[in-house]
Formats: sequence, C-alpha cells, structure tokens
Amino acid sequence: MKNITDSFVSAGHWPSAGSFEFNTDILATNPINLSVVLGVLIFFGKGVLNDLLDKRKQRILSTIRNSEELRRGAIEHLERARVRLRKVEIEADEYRTNGYSEIEREKVNLINATCNSLERLENYKNETLFFEKQRAINQVRQQVLQQALQRALGTLNSCLNSELHFRTISANIGILGSVEEITD
Repeated sequence: MKNITDSFVSAGHWPSAGSFEFNTDILATNPINLSVVLGVLIFFGKGVLNDLLDKRKQRILSTIRNSEELRRGAIEHLERARVRLRKVEIEADEYRTNGYSEIEREKVNLINATCNSLERLENYKNETLFFEKQRAINQVRQQVLQQALQRALGTLNSCLNSELHFRTISANIGILGSVEEITD
C-alpha cells in the first residue's frame, strides 16, 4: 500500500505543469485508479443524481398540484361569474320588461291625460261659445229693444199732443195707484 501512496505523493513521477499530453500506456494511466474513481462517482453520483431528479420531480409535481388548484379555483370563479351573469341578465330582462310595461303605462296615462285635457278644452270652448252666443243675443235684444223704444217714443212724441200726453200719464198713475192698493 505504501507503494500506491508513494506514487501519488512523489512529485518525480508527475509531468511538468507546462506540458499536456495523452498517455497511451495503460499501465502508466493506472486503470484501476480510474475505475475506482469512476465507481465512486457513479455510486455517490447516482444518489446525488437521484436526489436532484427527485427534487426536480417534487417541484414539477408541486407545480402541477398548484396549477390544478389554480385551475379549480379559476373554474369555481368562472362558475360564480356565470351565475352572477345569469342573475344580472335576469334582472336586466326584468328591468327591461318592467321598463317597457312602465313606458306603456305612462304612454296610456299620457294619452288619457291628453284626451281628458282635450275634452275639457272642448267643453270650455263650447261653454265659451254658448256664453258668447247668449251675450250676442242679449246685446242684439237690447239694441232691438232700445231701437223699438226709441221709435215708440218718437211715434208717441210726434202723435201725442200735450193734453193727450197729460191724460196718458194720469191713467198710468191711476193704474199704479190701484196696483199699490192691491199689494198693501
């Protein structure tokens, strides 16, 4: 064993640092040492490689689980949003239906109010026409009566002399006196 350790420790057997060559001598390259080093690397490297692969596998599985949870959460959120959308659509339909009903109701009310206003205006117009007609008739009557009285007075004044006039007045006073006695 001493020979093996001496070969590693001895500096006389190592090539100088300035040169680099491939050594094709199998006995000089020490295939046993190389196989031991490769065996150790494979043995321990396999565990390290397995640990690295296991860690990578765990990270991938964790990422997949997180992705699945996020996917489930997104699906639940989407379903809640769809339910809210349906609810809002139903409310919008109700508002739309109620709005149309309200518009129709307001339209009918407005038409009825307009018809009532037109009917009242027609009645006012007819009443105004009736009153204006009555006023015109009364004015014509008064004018006709005034003209008749003026003609009658004119005729009486031209036909009556003062004596006839005096007798007519006395007769009228007598009639008024007798009417007065009856009422007392």
